[in-house]
Amino acid sequence: MKTDMRQQFDKYIQKFKEATPEEIQTKMKNAIDELEASDNGEGLKKGEKAPNFNLPDAKGDTVELYEQLKQGPVILTFYRGGWCPYCNMELRSYQQIIGDIKEEGAQLIAISPQTPDESMTTQEKNDLEYHVLSDEGNEVANQFNLVYQLPDYLVDVYKDKGLRVDNHNGDETWTLPVSATYIIDTDGTIVYEYTKSDYKDRAEPSEVLEELKKVNE
Repeated sequence: MKTDMRQQFDKYIQKFKEATPEEIQTKMKNAIDELEASDNGEGLKKGEKAPNFNLPDAKGDTVELYEQLKQGPVILTFYRGGWCPYCNMELRSYQQIIGDIKEEGAQLIAISPQTPDESMTTQEKNDLEYHVLSDEGNEVANQFNLVYQLPDYLVDVYKDKGLRVDNHNGDETWTLPVSATYIIDTDGTIVYEYTKSDYKDRAEPSEVLEELKKVNE
């Protein structure tokens, strides 16, 4: 199945530009540019070993990466949170092809710094039939070199909009993971990665599926 996440993004971006003051758009673009120019959130690369982790899912059960790898490859995607419209579009697109992913003998794991309760809300809202894990404090995202600090001027924008990322994450750090997607082979080696500073630039899930199929060839 061909997903259309990017088309959904384009439609949303157009509506966002029409409805959002230029000053706010500029601040958001500056934050992305600053992150791109920094050494933060660069992520692990293809050929590197993925660190093992144990994280709770939305129901409170613990999921261990290397236990999942005993069953087959894992698609691992880091998202910012259920408050992020781009994340929700991405997560729903993966749900569209979850059957195809499982047919390849693989598992899909989505990780955010949200609390388990917030992860449960995200999972139920989007009817997700795969692992949605809570990485409180961004500990695992930090091991994958994905964590960055939201600049104060952007925190103020979010607060003015009533968006309290700190409440979603259960801490006051206002740190997030860069949106990143990996395919991890059964020996723990990263065989595919897509990591961009711009949270609007993500791998199309159906293209990730095609990369997964190559692993099994």
